[in-house]
Formats: sequence, structure tokens, C-alpha cells
Amino acid sequence: MNFKFKKGDKVVVITGKNKGKEGTIIEVDRQNNRVKVEGVNIVKKHLKPNGQDNGSIEEMEAYIHASNVMMIDPKTKERTRIGHTTNKKGKKVRVAKKSNQEID
Repeated sequence: MNFKFKKGDKVVVITGKNKGKEGTIIEVDRQNNRVKVEGVNIVKKHLKPNGQDNGSIEEMEAYIHASNVMMIDPKTKERTRIGHTTNKKGKKVRVAKKSNQEID
């Protein structure tokens, strides 16, 4: 399986309740094809009280499916698909399809 996203990539959400929001990927789950994007898909987690502190309700990001996000082109700042090619040194690299610019 070829997974196209990495931690730190700038992405935009293309569908769902958070459509149009932009953020950076903070976590990647390659096994389930999901990503966690900063400021997107905020959920509330209820924490039980323990010996050190009281219980609380914490807001945190939840995973969304990788098919619901698209990469932001570093040159045009628009959403783009990702392709793979080899550079002059023979190393496999990711490229933005719109501007044909190397990512990373």
C-alpha cells in the first residue's frame, strides 16, 4: 500500500463537517489509512478523576480518513494530488501534480 501523507504535511479537508479547514498533519495511522489534522475533527474526551487530579472534559483532535484530505501545493497554495517520481539522484520523491514541484 502506498501512503501519500507524512507528519507535518499541510492539508485541506475536502469533505465532511470540517470541509474547507486547513491544518498540518500531527499524527498518521498507516494501518487504518487515517490522519489526525491540527484543529480538525475536534471531539470531547471525558477523563475520570484519579488520585492526583479531578475529572475533566478535554477537547482533542480525532482521526479522519486519509481520502477526506488533500495536500496543499507548496507553489500555488491550492489543493493538489500527489504523484511519485525519481529525482536526479535516483531517489523516489513525492511531487505535486498541479505544479510538478517536489514535496519535502
